[in-house]
Amino acid sequence: QNIGAYGVEAGNLIAAVHCFDFATGETFLLDHAGCEFGYRDSVFKHRLRDRAVILDVTFALPIPWKANLQYAELHYEVTGAAGSADASLDPVRIGAAVTAIRTRKLPDPAVIGNAGSFFKNPVVSIEQRDQLMAQWPQLVNYPQADGSIKLAAGWLIDQCGWKGRSLGAAGVYEKQALVLVNRGNASGAEIVALATAIQIDVAARFSVTLEPEPIFV
Repeated sequence: QNIGAYGVEAGNLIAAVHCFDFATGETFLLDHAGCEFGYRDSVFKHRLRDRAVILDVTFALPIPWKANLQYAELHYEVTGAAGSADASLDPVRIGAAVTAIRTRKLPDPAVIGNAGSFFKNPVVSIEQRDQLMAQWPQLVNYPQADGSIKLAAGWLIDQCGWKGRSLGAAGVYEKQALVLVNRGNASGAEIVALATAIQIDVAARFSVTLEPEPIFV
């Protein structure tokens, strides 16, 4: 699904993917363009869904490497109160910072059932972002390279009062509103009902549609 966090997506760094085709019994190689990467999207969620299995992935890492600190939370984690990056920043330090943030904010699936971030961060136009900010100046948003704006789905859900709430045994994680959790023996129907209720509230309040990240099986 082209996983990503804090301004970097796997697809940014993938050069090729080696696959097995169940229909033909043969292996094939897709280059970067052939993977059709999009935001939380790829050819494997569409044309090759249920047809191909990924055998291995070739990554191409940039040299020289440069830290991406566009997200305020990550920037603060690695710079602290000083507010400016120092010369000792390297991928290991950035990776440790991301891991620390995720550990604090996200539940361990071995302890609390969850699928990580349940909704994609919605992408809107600059005009829609500006309209929303006129009413909600604190709207969390991130300009994208193509001129669109990515909104923080967790912030939208939180503003609708869902953080920490439950419907039956399905709930919204108290530390991160983007994560839906199984608080006991929640059924698939309960998870879907909770997700639908959140989508309805966010749409009614912000006129923004939330799209699930997980594949429904």
